[in-house]
Amino acid sequence: MKLIDTFPTNRIKDLEYRIGKILPFGATLFPDGGVNFSIYSKEATGCTLVLFKHGQSKPWVEIPFPEEFRIGNVYSMLVYGINFETTEYGYRFDGEYDPGKGLWFDRNRILLDPYAKSVSGRSVWGKKSRSSDVFPLRGQIIREDYLWEGDKPLEKKAEDLIIYEMHVRSFTKHKSSGVKYKGTFAGVVEKIPYLKELGVNCVEFMPVFEFDEFENSTVCDGRQLLNYWGYSTVCFFAPKAGYAVSSPYGLEADEFKNLIKVLHRNDIAVILDVVFNHTAEGNENGPYISYRGIDNRTYYLMTPEGYYYNFSGCGNTMNCNNAVVRNMVMDCLRYWVSSYHVDGFRFDLASILTRDSDGTPMMNPPLLDSIAHDAVLGKSIMIAEAWDAGGLYQVGSFSEYIGWSEWNGKYRDCLRRFIKGSAEYAPELYLRIKGSEDLYDERNAASSVNFVTCHDGFTLYDLVSFNDKHNEANGEGNRDGSNDNDSWNCGVEGDTDDPGVLSLRFRQMRNMLNILMTSRGVPMILQGDEFANTQNGNNNAYCQDNEISWLDWKRLNDNKDLFTYVKRLIAFRKRHPVLSSPDYDFGNNGTGYPEISLHGVKPWELNESEPNLTFAYMFAEDHEKYKTEKDLFIYVAVNAHWEEHGFDLPVIPEGFRWRLAFDSAGFSSEPGTEKEDIPQDHVTLCPRNSLILVAS
Repeated sequence: MKLIDTFPTNRIKDLEYRIGKILPFGATLFPDGGVNFSIYSKEATGCTLVLFKHGQSKPWVEIPFPEEFRIGNVYSMLVYGINFETTEYGYRFDGEYDPGKGLWFDRNRILLDPYAKSVSGRSVWGKKSRSSDVFPLRGQIIREDYLWEGDKPLEKKAEDLIIYEMHVRSFTKHKSSGVKYKGTFAGVVEKIPYLKELGVNCVEFMPVFEFDEFENSTVCDGRQLLNYWGYSTVCFFAPKAGYAVSSPYGLEADEFKNLIKVLHRNDIAVILDVVFNHTAEGNENGPYISYRGIDNRTYYLMTPEGYYYNFSGCGNTMNCNNAVVRNMVMDCLRYWVSSYHVDGFRFDLASILTRDSDGTPMMNPPLLDSIAHDAVLGKSIMIAEAWDAGGLYQVGSFSEYIGWSEWNGKYRDCLRRFIKGSAEYAPELYLRIKGSEDLYDERNAASSVNFVTCHDGFTLYDLVSFNDKHNEANGEGNRDGSNDNDSWNCGVEGDTDDPGVLSLRFRQMRNMLNILMTSRGVPMILQGDEFANTQNGNNNAYCQDNEISWLDWKRLNDNKDLFTYVKRLIAFRKRHPVLSSPDYDFGNNGTGYPEISLHGVKPWELNESEPNLTFAYMFAEDHEKYKTEKDLFIYVAVNAHWEEHGFDLPVIPEGFRWRLAFDSAGFSSEPGTEKEDIPQDHVTLCPRNSLILVAS
């Protein structure tokens, strides 16, 4: 028997409805068959629920919220008789239209629910919505009934991660990928054995929240240019339907959840690249999608004249420290952790998360504090891109908050400059190798996500193949993308068959990888760098849904030696916990040696404040501290000079012998099978060369 207050009190067509539950926001299936709709708007004067049959251009019913269905600033309604599998929904809002005040209400617009868990209209990648649709991006209702089979977030420690940055579509879209479902979540599942072989234990997906690939699309030289990367969110709670082969059946959520479950089964964590700094609605000339017409002045930073502050470089900036927006972000993060089991988040242009309602940076931003101390997010990985397009650069600041790490842009810039021959960066590089204590002394080295390349900029191969960007295919006259790449083409711009140039390029790549994988902090590599993927000099392929962006897996066969080298480097790092320790205690440990020590071409002799192109560093792994079988020493020698240099090796305890593990000229060994027949007191490095030795 129903309780009296659960009976519907109103009827329209075949539907019955009554006042709903305030929380949670969004559209929620109730056990008794009802669907609860709840949405916030502070400044609207009225709200109407609009229901569509799937695929129909016109709504089949509209239900105005009676005034008694509004509690505070929340409209809620519980509707019975809806077939949720064939229903799409949106809202109309009444209110004042005065852009000079930042008010954009227009009841002629049908708006997407910010909390929608699925969005129609972009279900098939590259298929445009019908231009006649009055409401192309519609909310869909899903049942949260995926069978997880005991899965949960892996809760890995940050210092144990080896991150692989990936674009879902680019990873498998190329015909050479060999997968059945190219460019999809399912396609990534088919490539998990490859990731397992490589050895990475965490993938960082570029944006997978729903976005419109046709946003600002143009044609250049006969090629369709798209919003390919997806850094312009349409809905924060819905996965990108165009990334799912099953999306025409409304199963994109389950397909993505399956990918995460299978990754977890293979001990690979999942980090999502999230873009809370702005939305796809753009500036004053942008489209109505949701926030603009629901409660513009709540969700966006507005000037006194009603314009949008643009600290994102994309037209608008979200008002992240407003209490309502902050709660939305928290609800979103909790949803992806609880409903999708994701392990963490990388926050794009995260400095925007620190700005007040007038754009001023805050000393103690409430959003960051909320994330740091949240009950649900307590074991999640949080990584900040600690800058924004408004000039705010905060590398070193986010580590003050519990659980936060940062993309260490200073590590990237310093390593690139040193390896191409800038001796003046050696003193800074010593700090970066030891975990950037100058930046993260309040936390630990795991606060530093170290990288040489990422999606934004040159690939690793292009970094050593081009002096200048070549973005002509983007249709912007090669004006887009960074001009400060710290790259060097090794003597020839672009493609070459010169064996000397090619040898130098691969040596330079291995030099950077050797240092990256033996630095304190969390290493991150870009998809395809392990087999010298190229974008032909394009350092801003945000719009390229073609061979420029897609991984060409033939290069894996062509550069198998590089793949093997990287695979063994990753295994080496995993085998020796002294490399990934987050500690800043560099003093003598149980081995009797400093845990990390710096050397010149002579042991223990290095002026750490002078420019230099030749140096070495040594780790002493204490078997008691790190629970390993026995003490061990790792010695990394680096020669960034264009001349040959010899290095005298440090004296180590009796019975220990140096063995060669890696030589950037091309030699690598499986961990535990290092080359033993090498001199024990001196090694010679050819020009632009690095070695990794191990002794036990």
